[in-house]
Amino acid sequence: MRPTAADTLKSSRKPPRSVLVTLFGALVPLLAALTLLAPPAAARTEAVPTATLTEVTGFGANPSNLQMYVYVPAAVTAHPAVVVAVHYCGGSGPAMYSGSEYASLADQLGFIVVYPSVTRASRCFDVSSPQALHRDGGSDPVGIKSMVDWVTATYSADTSRVFALGISSGAMMTNVLLGDYPDVFAAGAAFAGVPFGCFATTDGSEWNTACANGTVIQTPQQWGDLVRGADPGYTGPRPRMQLWHGTADDTLRYPNFGEEIKQWTNVLGVSQTPATTDSPATGWTRTRYGATGDQAPVEAISLQGVTHNLYTYGMGARVLTFFGLDSGSAPQPPAGACKVTVTISAWNTGLTASVTLTNTGTSTVNGWQLGFTLPAGQAITNGWGATYAPASGTVTATNASYDGTIAPNASVTIGYQANHAGNSAAPTAYTLNGTVCTVG
Repeated sequence: MRPTAADTLKSSRKPPRSVLVTLFGALVPLLAALTLLAPPAAARTEAVPTATLTEVTGFGANPSNLQMYVYVPAAVTAHPAVVVAVHYCGGSGPAMYSGSEYASLADQLGFIVVYPSVTRASRCFDVSSPQALHRDGGSDPVGIKSMVDWVTATYSADTSRVFALGISSGAMMTNVLLGDYPDVFAAGAAFAGVPFGCFATTDGSEWNTACANGTVIQTPQQWGDLVRGADPGYTGPRPRMQLWHGTADDTLRYPNFGEEIKQWTNVLGVSQTPATTDSPATGWTRTRYGATGDQAPVEAISLQGVTHNLYTYGMGARVLTFFGLDSGSAPQPPAGACKVTVTISAWNTGLTASVTLTNTGTSTVNGWQLGFTLPAGQAITNGWGATYAPASGTVTATNASYDGTIAPNASVTIGYQANHAGNSAAPTAYTLNGTVCTVG
């Protein structure tokens, strides 16, 4: 499922109804989740049922009357990490749960997911009021901080591994949370957002046209000062930031991406010149600032020709890699939800591999990434049926547009050509969307 994120923040500058209909047209599958009855609310000091989305009430200070939904996996780890997943305008916590893969990733890795849910009419988060843009100033950030505190107290969560991510309005809130509470969040990921403070208003309006249109341009120092001003007494380490934006975004326009990069490189005290640039998928340009690894201080992914509705299945795994949650002592996913069969045809310095992926689970796979590690000395030169990145080492094959759906007991066959330096063997292990596959 592909959650969308078209912002329709209410204000005197609100777009006409015809525009709203167009922007929200693709949200129907996600908003359908809202028709489901909310699960029973849990008492403040009690753990919630596992493996089900549950509403929690009485979780602490909540000046803007947010709802809190939480997902605790059956195999939750001791002292778990916490991921706050913030919805888009017009969305909800249950819609974010249904329309993204973080609950299934939590099942694999043992962390807890919090889904804040707006109750105001716009269904958008407050990222513009003076109260929202200061630590403990009131409004939505205070309620979300209370949610984190509830999880920490109830599950003895690891306070050094608390993260935020969001789409559109949720991406803007992610920027705000990292600015207001730099001691709470270790990192964030913002999909199609704007810099902290860019949407600021003083007239009660939720919408800032100049910012949305990408015309608010400031120096890195000015942007950084806005973040530092949210909690002026704070002198500790700052959370890392991952940024995503489509070049064809016509809701929160693409210049905001560059302004976010300015802001967070300044806040984190690293150069605006990328330490590395690559293309992890077709049409993507990824730049990393301050370091070259998966947990660089700032990571920015630009998606060529992609609109505001940029979020697709599989991006969540990349978010968790940036957070550092895809390794360590988390429980390993069970084998058997998928099966991989490989046939190798080799010659002196090259080979072709035909890879058949079978869905042995009971649910349809909608969008997939097949992970595997090539033997030393092998490097992919071309492939079919998927995009492959990087060319060597630990590779991720991402479905093509025509083979992303795999029904139970159905298969797809992909392949690649590679050079080798003497070892033409096939990889020995594979994962489908993070779940270990049987190899046969």
